[in-house]
Amino acid sequence: MKHPEHESVTLEFKSRMPKNDQIIKTIIGFCNQHGGKLVLGVDDDRTIIGLNEEQVLEAMEYLERSVYIASSPPILPKVISQRIGDKMLLVIEVSEGMNKPYYRHAVGLDKGTYIRVGKNTIRASSDTIEELTWQSRGLSYENLAVYQADEKTLDHVKIQTFLADRRQQSKANVTRDVMLSYKLITEEHAKIYASVAGILLFGKQVQHYFSEAMIICSHFKGTQGREAIAALDCNGTLFEQLEQAYHFIISRLTHTFSIKGIKREEQLEIPQIAIREILLNAIIHRNYHLRAPIKIAIYDDRLEIFSPGNFPTPLPNLHLGLTDARNMTICRIFREANLIEKLGSGFITVFENYRERGLPDPIIHDGDGFVKCILPRNNYKTFENSTLHEQILDLFDVATEISVSDVMKAYNLPRSSTSRKLAEMVEKGALKTTGAGKGTKYTK
Repeated sequence: MKHPEHESVTLEFKSRMPKNDQIIKTIIGFCNQHGGKLVLGVDDDRTIIGLNEEQVLEAMEYLERSVYIASSPPILPKVISQRIGDKMLLVIEVSEGMNKPYYRHAVGLDKGTYIRVGKNTIRASSDTIEELTWQSRGLSYENLAVYQADEKTLDHVKIQTFLADRRQQSKANVTRDVMLSYKLITEEHAKIYASVAGILLFGKQVQHYFSEAMIICSHFKGTQGREAIAALDCNGTLFEQLEQAYHFIISRLTHTFSIKGIKREEQLEIPQIAIREILLNAIIHRNYHLRAPIKIAIYDDRLEIFSPGNFPTPLPNLHLGLTDARNMTICRIFREANLIEKLGSGFITVFENYRERGLPDPIIHDGDGFVKCILPRNNYKTFENSTLHEQILDLFDVATEISVSDVMKAYNLPRSSTSRKLAEMVEKGALKTTGAGKGTKYTK
């Protein structure tokens, strides 16, 4: 018998009763994000194994207290038993926490904070911990003050153009009140500063303040490897980066033509609306607190768009049109600039257009601190069938060094085969190692 649900960022299965600290890590990970439930007595393939009833009753007596004592701020989970057929399961459920970040009291904030990435629970980085702290205070990175920049660092001509052309809004002039209302500037201690969003959207020198807030476009030869045919660094405001990156992609893809009546019609091999929606998603929803650029890679069989930061919405909900904007200010201005139609419709549009063209579905990969969207071209070879060698190299898009555990978690691989593959890549010169034993790290 199979469990009716699938593992996700908000659901994890364990076939047996794990150690207490494993339960606590998972519950903390749920609380620090979207909430979730841990179901004990179900295998990874959803097969219901069940637990001993005495074991379930015993766990129900101590688990609530154990989690409450071990977590800080204290977490009080709901612990219930569930019977499916003749099998007994134990369900531990929590909602999203209001006092983030949550962490293991005995270990401390720096080493005891956990988050959920896909189906895995991982330790949070210092940047993630900082972001969780802002969330609990109702703050967003995009609205923070840039203390080295005042309102003069914003291009008032560009702001005026936006105000004149915005959708369903009357024309307005650039004033301090207008800029405050759009959160392009912020006031602290009687001083006016440009906000992060203000500089990203309308800054005169965006990369002077945020050097990694850019898009790197590359067109590579073949279906694997890093031999570049063409490349472009897209700088400037987010609007300018969008235009530069979009035109680079369009210029590198194949165009076909047909004659209908007296008209000559052109069609791109990938639906242009899909390119536009995925590119907009990467720009609007990326985590600008992470110091890494958006990366676009074109291969013979696919287009990949890599964006720093995980989805603010659980991945399965994207197909349902459910979404949550990380950067509300940026999202609002892109919508009023007539670049976004309806919130939550982007991914639905992408999948619908691909199916209308008879192409394989796009792949959305929510990784450890990044999102990668893969748009197949006509001769697409699935990501899952690409070599493990290339998949491991992809991890260096977000890290300067990796461990055996990083590869295991990213691709759900056993330790033995992961270690063999990494050793093979070291022998061939693709990777080099530092450290020894469990502390071994791999770099390109």
